[in-house]
Amino acid sequence: MNSIHPSAQLSGEVSIGTGNVIGPLAVIVGPVTIGDNNWIGIGAVIGGPPEVRDWAHPQDALELSAGNGIAIGNGNTIREYVQIHQGWEGVTRIEDDVFLMNQSYVAHDCTVEKRSTLAAGVLLGGHVRVGADANLGLGAIVHQRRYIGAGVMVGMGSVVTRDLPPFAKAYGNPARVRGANTVGMKRAGIPEDAIALAVSIYGRTYDRALSALNGQPGLDQALVAWRLHAAS
Repeated sequence: MNSIHPSAQLSGEVSIGTGNVIGPLAVIVGPVTIGDNNWIGIGAVIGGPPEVRDWAHPQDALELSAGNGIAIGNGNTIREYVQIHQGWEGVTRIEDDVFLMNQSYVAHDCTVEKRSTLAAGVLLGGHVRVGADANLGLGAIVHQRRYIGAGVMVGMGSVVTRDLPPFAKAYGNPARVRGANTVGMKRAGIPEDAIALAVSIYGRTYDRALSALNGQPGLDQALVAWRLHAAS
């Protein structure tokens, strides 16, 4: 059973699972699919049309549905005034156990993978992909079509203009890799020797040194995923 505040507004094709809480003044405009046990806070807006200049915005205030959809998984926390926009070329996706803090923004065609955290005021441009277990600090901004690898830690206020490899620690304007996210690697169960190697690699110019991490337990699969998405 869902708990939906009377002031929340749902319109268009909205499919909701069970155990969800939708707070006051939240607005959800389909097509949107929401799984189970999500918490959606005050004033969140899910389903606004893609912010694309030549997009044909709806002209009927009673029929605002526009876009290719949003898919939200299970167990996510979507705090106050978060905005998630409809897909343009594909579907905007929020996977499972994601934490979107207040006033964070997920643009069209983004994917935020499982257990990731976007702190307050984080802005994702269109087509950004955030890997599993990544953590983006307060007010970080990610340029469109960038890929944040699994387990990455981005410092607050950073401006990300290039892809970031798995378990990197990056900050600055523009953000640069400043080392390895050792805390995240330990939480992921990566062996100590692989962590030590990553620390030494990320201390160099990483894009010329990542090959040394190939085949390392817990890192190889994340590197393959990063190369796949970073090249696209």
